[in-house]
Amino acid sequence: MPDTQPSAAPVPLVVDTDPGIDDALALLLALASPEVDLRLVTTVHGNVDLARTTENALRVLHLAGRSDVPVAVGARSSLVVAQARRAGHVHGAEGLGGVVLPPSPAAVDPRPAVVALAELLLHSEQPVTVAAIGPLTNIALLLSVYPDAAARIGRLVVMGGSATRGGNVTAAAEFNVWADPEAAAVVFAAGLPTVLVGLDVTLPTVLTEAGIARFAAAGPVGAQAAAMLQQYLDHARTSYGTEGVVVHDALALTEAIVPGTLRTVPRDVVVDTGPGAGRGQTLVDRRTPSSSATAVAVAEDVDSEAAVEFLVSRLCRLAGTA
Repeated sequence: MPDTQPSAAPVPLVVDTDPGIDDALALLLALASPEVDLRLVTTVHGNVDLARTTENALRVLHLAGRSDVPVAVGARSSLVVAQARRAGHVHGAEGLGGVVLPPSPAAVDPRPAVVALAELLLHSEQPVTVAAIGPLTNIALLLSVYPDAAARIGRLVVMGGSATRGGNVTAAAEFNVWADPEAAAVVFAAGLPTVLVGLDVTLPTVLTEAGIARFAAAGPVGAQAAAMLQQYLDHARTSYGTEGVVVHDALALTEAIVPGTLRTVPRDVVVDTGPGAGRGQTLVDRRTPSSSATAVAVAEDVDSEAAVEFLVSRLCRLAGTA
């Protein structure tokens, strides 16, 4: 994966997120990447409650010296069934692994997230990439309320689901899809140009302690990012048996920043929205590539070493300059 300066104008980027430790890394990666221009952050319920995901987003942007990026508050709960539990056991009760970042001087954008996103899409002269790395409630609401704006999304990169790996919150379901299966079903059936970055490619992509040490030593931003990861390291050892952290959201952001990072195949994807044990499962038809108008580009292969090096080198650069 080349780490070169872009020759074209940066691509406008929106990150829809529920910070969360790996969401925080993803935001920092976006800010460290000249290929994209982070225009808006929208927050959603998920890893922790909405008030905390919003505060965490503000504080992470402030950490990187980018309090100018607007943060708009999104959906407080799922479309139909309230999310059964949060992920404090993974991310800490406050969402950032027990690290308390300085408060941001910025206030939240007065517009609801869906309004802010719709206005950006409708007024942007360039196609906008949207990286959705939390539950898909905000994106489903955009499709329902502002379909003309949703149709202007240049590329939707989703961290969620699993084709072959089962789940990470239940035996069947990955967390982001499980948190709002009805929203995911709406989004995957909408025919948007969607890339699905699921557990098939995120689980093999492990950021080791050696990589963390590199950006921890690069400057204060890297040191804080590394501190957030300590609780995540403990969870990874227990849950995945890895000596490092699985960088789910940062891998999705890498694909958003450098399209083609992941090998994708167009597939038909259905979400189980029933009440049973399979709720939240992404049912991916892998028998043959799909030519359907609603096919989703499912990520099926990754150069994990290159993806991790991309993340580490970019965080080193940000830590050394912010």
